[in-house]
Amino acid sequence: MSYLEYHAKSTPTGLRKVLHLNWGLTLLLITVSSVGFLMLYSVAGGSFSPWVEPQVKRFALGLGVMFVVAMIPIWFWRNISVVAYLGSLALLVAVELFGTVGMGAQRWIDIGFMRLQPSEVTKIALVMLLAAYYDWLPAEKTSRPLWVLLPVALILIPTALVLKQPDLGTSILLMAAGGGVMFLAGVHWAYFVAVIAAGAGLVSAVFQSRGTDWQLLKDYQFRRIDTFLDPSQDPLGAGYHITQSKIALGSGGWSGRGFMQGTQSRLNFLPEKHTDFIFTTLAEEFGFIGGVTLLSIYMLIIVFCIASAIAAKDRFSSLVIMGIAITFFLFFAVNMSMVMGLAPVVGVPLPMVSYGGSAMLVLLGAFGIVQSAHIHRPRQASR
Repeated sequence: MSYLEYHAKSTPTGLRKVLHLNWGLTLLLITVSSVGFLMLYSVAGGSFSPWVEPQVKRFALGLGVMFVVAMIPIWFWRNISVVAYLGSLALLVAVELFGTVGMGAQRWIDIGFMRLQPSEVTKIALVMLLAAYYDWLPAEKTSRPLWVLLPVALILIPTALVLKQPDLGTSILLMAAGGGVMFLAGVHWAYFVAVIAAGAGLVSAVFQSRGTDWQLLKDYQFRRIDTFLDPSQDPLGAGYHITQSKIALGSGGWSGRGFMQGTQSRLNFLPEKHTDFIFTTLAEEFGFIGGVTLLSIYMLIIVFCIASAIAAKDRFSSLVIMGIAITFFLFFAVNMSMVMGLAPVVGVPLPMVSYGGSAMLVLLGAFGIVQSAHIHRPRQASR
């Protein structure tokens, strides 16, 4: 019996697909989102408006999207990966032409009921395309220069478009996630050493370009770097965000001040308390224990993804699951590092917890692909 025949006979159909859902992963996603609802309720002063109610509606929609995506065979997502990638590039170009400006950046498209951030879609579309590419490419060609240049170009094109918005945080995530998929696909380590060396050179060039006609970053991005290196230089200006964040983190102690008792957030000292800095609010109210608990849930989600990738029987499923896991990991790792002062403030939300529609919907859709690979992997036919 051929692999395709075996796949067709052993894959569940109809209502049996629901039983084969990765319910552990689903419950973890619901748990994380519920933590987000709780924290949004807190920062709103004990009110469901203006953040909790729309967030719950978006989560319900996203959960529906996840289930629909999960029911569709994984080969379908492999076959449309090129279309998804090209569509995401078209959306990025559309942002440049008639996107909505917010907080000094042009990153969104107004679609009526919400503002769509195409760069969030691009993160997953890029992972899908790279997984499909390495599924198609013979293993012996993986590290040949010509076949390495193509995925590098596929990564750099959307990265350049996102950087132009400007959105440094998402640009970094795109490159890191794309590089992660390439590494897992078996690209030789020497390429990554070369990239790290080139990155070090680029960092040097960035600092040398400051104040020149060919300055590589925006002034506000340089201020973020300065703030990261020494927040005390401007505690009431560029360093205000991270200074208040550290105060809130420290005041939480081991067990926190208690639900809705955080002074930094309740008295509005903490900026962006419902989006980028929501983890700080959680740590202030629930302390070190609350922060570690949330981090543990995140890591369990990663573990579930790794287990699904190992159980998958085809290269595309394994790579797309791991690519989504890497993207998810980068989300919370960068956000937590950012609010603790371990990384520059680059505007990366805390996944499933921060207020926002695009990131939540796209992530749940991505986990739908993980579920699809889990459901439709070949199984022994039941007797």
